[in-house]
Amino acid sequence: MMWGYGGSMGLYWLFGLLTIVGISLLVVLMVRLFSGDRSIGPKQGGEVGPGRARQILDERFARGELTAEQYREQRAVLGEDKW
Repeated sequence: MMWGYGGSMGLYWLFGLLTIVGISLLVVLMVRLFSGDRSIGPKQGGEVGPGRARQILDERFARGELTAEQYREQRAVLGEDKW
């Protein structure tokens, strides 16, 4: 008879799993800390550059803030700019 030597062996796998998860979280936090990325959640602000500028231009035209001529002129300007 083992008299209790095998009763708690079933919980050692849980301890091992929690240890692996904890070490993984520490690695992720250390990488973020040393890379200068202090944010926890998703990035805010969206994309930047000509794609975003074109999207804003399209939205303004759709809302009626720009005439068709202004829209074409500004599209031409965006096409010529080197971002």
